[in-house]
Amino acid sequence: MSVRHTSVVVLFAGLAACSSPPAAAPPVDPPAQTATPASEPVKPPTTDAELIKSARSAAPESISKDATIMTWDMRGLHVGTNGWTCVPDGPSPHLDPMCVDKNGTDWMMAVMHKGQPEKDKMGFAYMLQGGSDASNTDPFAPEPPAGHQWIETGPHVMVLNIGDHFAGYPTTADDPSKPYVMWAGTPYAHLMIPVK
Repeated sequence: MSVRHTSVVVLFAGLAACSSPPAAAPPVDPPAQTATPASEPVKPPTTDAELIKSARSAAPESISKDATIMTWDMRGLHVGTNGWTCVPDGPSPHLDPMCVDKNGTDWMMAVMHKGQPEKDKMGFAYMLQGGSDASNTDPFAPEPPAGHQWIETGPHVMVLNIGDHFAGYPTTADDPSKPYVMWAGTPYAHLMIPVK
């Protein structure tokens, strides 16, 4: 699994295990950050305001403004009300904040435990700042194989837990500007859909 996906899986495991909601932080509504070209590493957010701004930039404001905001180390920054959870830019080389719905959280838990996601329980995720992945084929790759680069995908949404319902879509990231399936042939196959 890529560093990004590994971190997100750990985050959602902690979120699911929490018996009480995270501490609320004052809402922050700064403008969304701008995606950085893949050739430029980004400086991760550090202050609570920067973390909230980054997390909320992953999805449309109509989703992110009412979402729970969590950091990579499972610290609650904002208690949400709409069932969505957003995390800020993480440890991969480039921008990759993410917002997932409840089914998306369940899918991430299945990935973390190397278990079977619940059949036909599709989830949805926004990554409007783009993302970096170590491998299109190995959900558990911590970094790209020798001689390969990170897979850089621009702003996109994901349909999670698609099973084998992806006939007609490429299963390689040769052109990440077009829809493709990541992790095809595994229980964690998901459709990557560029939005810009």
